[in-house]
Amino acid sequence: MPPIFSQLDEWRRERAAIERTGATIGFVPTMGALHAGHRALLERARGENDRVILSIFVNPTQFDDPADLIRYPRTLEADRALADGLVDAVFAPSAEDLYPDNYHYRVTEDFLSTQWEGAHRPGHFDGVLTVVLKLLNLVRPRRAYFGEKDWQQLELVRGMVSALFLPVEIVACPTVRDPDGLALSSRNRRLSPVAREQAAAFPRALGQASAAAIAAEKLRTAGFEVDYVEDHEGRRVGAVRLEGVRLIDNVRL
Repeated sequence: MPPIFSQLDEWRRERAAIERTGATIGFVPTMGALHAGHRALLERARGENDRVILSIFVNPTQFDDPADLIRYPRTLEADRALADGLVDAVFAPSAEDLYPDNYHYRVTEDFLSTQWEGAHRPGHFDGVLTVVLKLLNLVRPRRAYFGEKDWQQLELVRGMVSALFLPVEIVACPTVRDPDGLALSSRNRRLSPVAREQAAAFPRALGQASAAAIAAEKLRTAGFEVDYVEDHEGRRVGAVRLEGVRLIDNVRL
């Protein structure tokens, strides 16, 4: 099982030891509750770097709903087991260590982050970008790996890295899906068996409808509560709710 570093001073000593070897680092930042989609990121990182670091941190600043933060699954030992053989270390800091400033300092983007997810979850992307910047500064990887399922997040991280001249390559990895097409997500486990079967209509509607408005209407007819479905630069993005569980996805057009 990979070792866990939860204290910043411990991690900094480990990072310095890696640096002395000249090894390249591939980094996969997560909030835990790992599944096969995360494993695919780790496998890609393992194949392209000397060392692989996995971070597990449930970031409080990106949750607009406190109840959602409380419900988010914490499965550290299961996560370590899934990552075993693929990672050299797990970085799992505390919120107190990552936010010694009580979140007075933060990263804000004022265009893409105000649309879609940002419009429905005010402040969400400030939290995402802030914690990603902190983690990149602490891990200092050659490459960092993000899934395309969270497309808006991926684009914002790419933009931040470019705007702030960070010396890291952001590697986008394809969305991993169940056989029925539903994108893997830790939230899927909160669906009842009936709703889980119904959820497969979400990616089908996004991919098959001739227009975003038609996809949204199909989803409403199928029993989904639709937050948005929109087309942007050759990609269709969408967010829906089913049994109170919020699902996001996107497809290339």
